[in-house]
Amino acid sequence: MPSPASLPFVALLLALRTCAAAPAPAGAPAAARAPRAPGAPAPAGPVVGAAQLAKYLPLLQGKRVGLVVNQSSRVGNAYLVDTLRSRGVNVAAIFAPEHGFRGEAADGALIQDGRDARSGVLVRSLYGKTRKPTPEMLADVDVLIYDIQDVGARFYTFISTLHLVMEAAAEQGKSVIVLDRPNPNGAAVDGPVREPAFVSFVAQDPLPIAHGLTVGELAGMINGEKWLAGGRRCRLTVVPLGPGYTHATPYALPVRPSPNLPTPHAVALYPTICLFEGTNISVARGTDFPFEAIGGPTQPASRPFTFTPQPNAGSPTPPLNGQLCRGLDLRGAPAPPTGFSVQYLLDFYQQSTDKAHFFSNKFEQLSGTVALRQQIIAGKTEAEIRASWEPGLGQYKQMRQKYLLYPEK
Repeated sequence: MPSPASLPFVALLLALRTCAAAPAPAGAPAAARAPRAPGAPAPAGPVVGAAQLAKYLPLLQGKRVGLVVNQSSRVGNAYLVDTLRSRGVNVAAIFAPEHGFRGEAADGALIQDGRDARSGVLVRSLYGKTRKPTPEMLADVDVLIYDIQDVGARFYTFISTLHLVMEAAAEQGKSVIVLDRPNPNGAAVDGPVREPAFVSFVAQDPLPIAHGLTVGELAGMINGEKWLAGGRRCRLTVVPLGPGYTHATPYALPVRPSPNLPTPHAVALYPTICLFEGTNISVARGTDFPFEAIGGPTQPASRPFTFTPQPNAGSPTPPLNGQLCRGLDLRGAPAPPTGFSVQYLLDFYQQSTDKAHFFSNKFEQLSGTVALRQQIIAGKTEAEIRASWEPGLGQYKQMRQKYLLYPEK
């Protein structure tokens, strides 16, 4: 994708204080921990689980290892698969989520089985004919490693893949190791909790839109709350982030997490802007600034910004392809302070020239509730809408405390 979307993320180097992780509750994962050597300097920023090889390499000795990974699964600049194979680990298979193992597939593109051209390792698709590993796919695997960057939103499909991988592992007697990574929206816990009627691949678990967990903490919650089919639990180990990480730690991703989240600002806006994917408004897929602008043909000419989606590498068939979209340029707009807001939705619905077709059937899948569409149509204020989801969100926040591995700040 052309500049500026192709620019890499800028890593933030932060001086962090050393904080002990919270004790794991019953049902939470075993955490592989090792003390820092006396006199060793504190890390300059969050040390990801994958970089702490001494904590999990012993668990892989003599094992056939399956990797649930993508382009974010790196130790420094090296892919995790290459790092492990260079240390003699028997990598039996790679399990590719949405966008593929190398993160190059466009949005919605099905992933095919094959072999990775660089490593020669068998690649099995978890975004094609099946999204849950089958017994055949796991027959030659003893342990699964999950190492994928999340962005803290319920509808980001990589966490649904985590759930289904854990479920398959529990059913087939396999172990799962989650190599934890920071949540760039880790301080945000906000939005309606998904209702049971709206279980889907973009709403696998009863989470709010901004869930406020790392993938390691979420894995512990999935196991501890018995959300896997049949109430099973998998054999789970989490390799936590190094000392100093908190949920308030700023973190700019060193690698783009998916093709249409090219900047830290897009990542921060994603929980709020993604709901427009269930409307007739474009989120600027097919431009150089996806998830940093919103607009559509049914918005008034008074809107201050226009763009026209065109096919590109990240979105070969973007919604509203070739149509002039009137809306807002959000590249200079701050992210919502609580992590999620419905204010843009209220504004764009109120100014739509075609309110009858504003929402699509996908809206409830993304919002996780039947109420939000009705509230927007009824002209409810954001404060009134927030009040309606507070009981469920409050219960979630209380439950979340049991599974936190890191301080809030």
